Amino acid sequence: MIGEELDLVVFGSCMIDLLCYAPRLPSVGETIRGTHFEIGNGGKGANQCVAAAKLGASTALIARLGDDYFGKNYLQNLKLHGVNVDYVVLTEGTSSGMAQITVSEKGENQIVIVPGANNKLSFEDAKKCGDLLQKAKVVLFQLETPLKATLDTLRYLRKSEGPLTIINAAPAIPDVDKEIFKLAHITCVNECEAEAFTGMKITSVKEAFEALKSLLSMGCNIVVITLGAEGCVFGGEGLHDEHVPADIVDAIDSTGAGDAFLGALAYYVGKLPQISFHEKIRRASKIATYTVLNKGTQSSFPLKSSLPNNLFE
Repeated sequence: MIGEELDLVVFGSCMIDLLCYAPRLPSVGETIRGTHFEIGNGGKGANQCVAAAKLGASTALIARLGDDYFGKNYLQNLKLHGVNVDYVVLTEGTSSGMAQITVSEKGENQIVIVPGANNKLSFEDAKKCGDLLQKAKVVLFQLETPLKATLDTLRYLRKSEGPLTIINAAPAIPDVDKEIFKLAHITCVNECEAEAFTGMKITSVKEAFEALKSLLSMGCNIVVITLGAEGCVFGGEGLHDEHVPADIVDAIDSTGAGDAFLGALAYYVGKLPQISFHEKIRRASKIATYTVLNKGTQSSFPLKSSLPNNLFE
């Protein structure tokens, strides 16, 4: 493994998804009857890694799972998707990360996470990877693991002029160290996260552009704000501010759509650097749209063989 150049390395989280499907989302204090229940594999880091792997990227995951039934099963699932798991650690004395997800018939969701072993991920885990990180084309981060570990790894890669880095600043952390925005080449957030970081309400594309400018003023290099059915906006270093609309579909389950977008974006940055950033975003948006037409998280991510050839030209 050492010495191999990978398309994507993800430094991030693994979660076991406990999925409850119901006619609608419950109100505070309300109990409603659901329609069915599933257990799936999730966590933003692993989701994004699997999404890219299913598109044909060579990937590795640096992560921690609990040394429990869920963790061991998850490790086998990652292997089945072709993800290199040499640096996924089964951690004794702690549970695997868990996510409780409720999905409505409209495809809306509510999520509560318990990080578990994800809280043990550290910069030491990154340093054990030798030149795996340095030789990757893209390294992708999120905020479901300790912020210090992410910051230290980003500093390490920047200091050595390493690969292109993407931070999916999710879930949003109040008063986050703004250095993280300066260190990453690309910062990606959804409208809720952008609002949390900027204090600006986003109910339209116009407001999204204002939030984009605010994030750039915080030191971000390139910013992408995803807007669900409204597509996304982007701008920053060497780019014009643009809005890329999304295809209109009847969503069944939006869980994981953002992770599919990030995995696809990382795929295009690593595999097709010659296409424009607009085109990378447009194609990643299309792939994310495919995922909302199916239930589940990683199970909803499309394989390259099931997608139109023109997405890979």
